[in-house]
Amino acid sequence: MQFKNLLITSEGNTAIITIDRPTKLNALNKATIEELHYAFKDLEKDKNVKVIILTGSGEKAFVAGADISEFANFSEKEGGKLASKGHKQLFDFVENLSTPVIAAVNGFALGGGLELAMACHFRVASHNARMGLPEVSLGVIPGYGGTQRLPQLIGRGRAMEMILTASMIDAAKALEFGLVNYVVEQEHLMDLCMKFAGKISNNSPVAISYAIKAVNAGFNNSINGFKAEIEAFGSCFGTSDFKEGTTAFLEKRKANFPGA
Repeated sequence: MQFKNLLITSEGNTAIITIDRPTKLNALNKATIEELHYAFKDLEKDKNVKVIILTGSGEKAFVAGADISEFANFSEKEGGKLASKGHKQLFDFVENLSTPVIAAVNGFALGGGLELAMACHFRVASHNARMGLPEVSLGVIPGYGGTQRLPQLIGRGRAMEMILTASMIDAAKALEFGLVNYVVEQEHLMDLCMKFAGKISNNSPVAISYAIKAVNAGFNNSINGFKAEIEAFGSCFGTSDFKEGTTAFLEKRKANFPGA
């Protein structure tokens, strides 16, 4: 697929997806959501890619929200379909991707932008980042997982405050709340993300995929998280990565994981 709104680059075992709509502050429209789906899908299939970093172009915005002009005149039915398709195509898709995704939040992450960052496996923010879910100021609520993932990350009370006041918080407050893992000067943002990507790449990609699945199960009310962990733990024993990891440990050498 040809990408008009994304730039895909790579460095070693790390792929970098840059949402490239700077004149729109990288706002998510339907075309960009579709492109992101296929980009993540293709990269997940690439055995050479062990980590994906997601960021926005420029220095102002990660993703400044959804493209409101696309749905301002939607009916109730159309609005429901929009949210349902977005969940399946991008937000839930990213959360459950077997390849870990790091959000490099390099500026505004508002509405759908913050929801996309929260769907990633963890977040690193630049010092100038600003985050919020302003949907209620438009007469709507977050529709891409914001009402669910934000309370999971920062707690119900703080999430209620952010959503109901439609307020933005700065990077320092996001760090205090646990919404992001780290805050760094903007010029060092990608360097820190690459550092984490390198640490992740040293580990078993198969075990990492099982770990993501097990952690996510704990936040799914229809799944017993402990049972999912037990099943995933047991499945690891049948993999080449487990044999290599344990053998390398016993032989006192660095593991070379085959990823299968």
